[in-house]
Amino acid sequence: MNYTENYKGVKIDVQSPSLDVSQEVQAEIRASIDKLSRFTQNINALDVYFNAEGNGSKATTTIGMRVGVPGPDVFAEEKGEQWIGMLKSVTDKNIRQLQKGK
Repeated sequence: MNYTENYKGVKIDVQSPSLDVSQEVQAEIRASIDKLSRFTQNINALDVYFNAEGNGSKATTTIGMRVGVPGPDVFAEEKGEQWIGMLKSVTDKNIRQLQKGK
């Protein structure tokens, strides 16, 4: 499932080739933009990549988030099991990168 949305002037592009993104996860992506906006007002785009590979105990899930800002974009990636928890983690990692860039 891929979808694009405009939220508060930020273009959201979500790519998840092997699974559907729930409404709850979409709401968490919007909450991530709200949280990131506290640290920079210049977010142009947010790209989120969901990936699930393998089956059973060998399954791996990965999420990546690129925040498009003037200058170099920031990117973070997380592996885990809970999409919401991983979204919060990559958001926090991107916030740390934005703070270092100030």
